[in-house]
Amino acid sequence: MKALEGVRILDFTHVQSGPTCTQLLAWFGADVIKVERPGVGDATRGQLRDIPDVDSLYFTMLNHNKRSITLNTKSDKGKEVLKKLVETCDVLVENFAPGALDRMGFGWDDVQKINPRMIYASVKGFGPGPYEDCKVYENVAQCTGGSASTTGFLDGPPTVTGSQIGDSGTGLHLALGIVTALFHREKSGKGQRVLAAMQDGVLNLCRVKLRDQQRLQHGPLKEYSQYGQGIPFTDSVPRAGNDSGGGQPGWILKCKGWETDPNAYVYFITQAAVWGNICDLIGKPEWKEDPAYAKPEARLDKIPQIFDTIEEWTKTKNKLEVMEACNPLNIPCGPILSMKELAEEPSLRATGTIVEVDHPERGKYLTVGNPIKLSDSPADVKRSPLLGEHTDEILKDVLGYSEEEIQETWTSGALGDMPKQAAAE
Repeated sequence: MKALEGVRILDFTHVQSGPTCTQLLAWFGADVIKVERPGVGDATRGQLRDIPDVDSLYFTMLNHNKRSITLNTKSDKGKEVLKKLVETCDVLVENFAPGALDRMGFGWDDVQKINPRMIYASVKGFGPGPYEDCKVYENVAQCTGGSASTTGFLDGPPTVTGSQIGDSGTGLHLALGIVTALFHREKSGKGQRVLAAMQDGVLNLCRVKLRDQQRLQHGPLKEYSQYGQGIPFTDSVPRAGNDSGGGQPGWILKCKGWETDPNAYVYFITQAAVWGNICDLIGKPEWKEDPAYAKPEARLDKIPQIFDTIEEWTKTKNKLEVMEACNPLNIPCGPILSMKELAEEPSLRATGTIVEVDHPERGKYLTVGNPIKLSDSPADVKRSPLLGEHTDEILKDVLGYSEEEIQETWTSGALGDMPKQAAAE
């Protein structure tokens, strides 16, 4: 049995934050009905295409396991269909610009009157406050949530990360909120509103930097490499380069082949508990007893020098050899794996973390699978829907429309242009 089998989601989301959320729920077995504009659909269907006139990877990798219905929500008949969907679904998820659904007549207050058990879930850029009506995209969220100011190197500008912590990160937060609200509904019988603001989501993922901001009030952050370099701190958490955020000094070090391979690097942490093993490994056994190196506090002003010495050792081995040498000694380290290496990694295929999917128009492609594994609820990754592919199916099976009612709805224009095959029949 799928964990969310029997839960029906009305998916009014587009681009990345909302679809991340609803795709995760679909992987767990929820019936996700994606509502799209006739003839257009989710904007990402046509963005960053690698094959002309075929749904982009941007779209397909965010909309697995869903059904698609096309609906003109500005028409009276389209609103009628939408109202029926609201009546029968458990959750409505949206990431429109602020106020869009209210103007459509399907804001929180409207939906609550139609279906008091409905969970109404939204992704917005900001929570209540002076910026709540502002539009936000991924990099804007990273900047306003504290990530950019603390990312990059000390002598450089703020930097955004390639990880989609604003969009996908907030979508994951919203999915947890929805499941929690559904659990609450089982006890109370009532629906509720769920809000995940992108600024809030990014800040939550950057909480260690908020921790460090408060520590900074009581003195310099000694585990930051700038302390060892004698560079003074300001009143804000600095950009930390590749410093570890956990209090154990860490850095990215060159490995064999770094001159030609941009990913021939390894992340190496000088954890205090295995300091002796590190000293033996890199050929510095004398550091174990030397008062200048033996204790973590004594090493703080020498962190850059220590990593330079470790790097002389890592440059003699490739990144996987470094990992193989460190793992038996419990030394935390990890190779910098490229997207190509991850795509080709057999173990990730075996666990379903990376999945090959067959699409009727683009053929086979790779996608991420469900990152959360449940022992009794395996997640099968199914292809994304074609635009409006399930329109008739949803009208018939979900709303109970007869063939005559389906034909009438098509004729009204509420569903867009009637498919050629259906029109001929």
